Amino acid sequence: MTKIFARFVKDESGATAIEYGLIAALISVALITGATALGNKLNTQFNNLSTYLTVGAKAP
Repeated sequence: MTKIFARFVKDESGATAIEYGLIAALISVALITGATALGNKLNTQFNNLSTYLTVGAKAP
């Protein structure tokens, strides 16, 4: 049992895959956060533009 545990502790074959998975997850979270923030800002800008165009169309 001790040999199995010692071999398990020394084995790092899955560590690289886990590290790449964590890096991919971190990049995904960053992209989602950035896209959400950018989407909200774009939505605000388009709403402002729509308001300005509507007000401008009603002017004599």
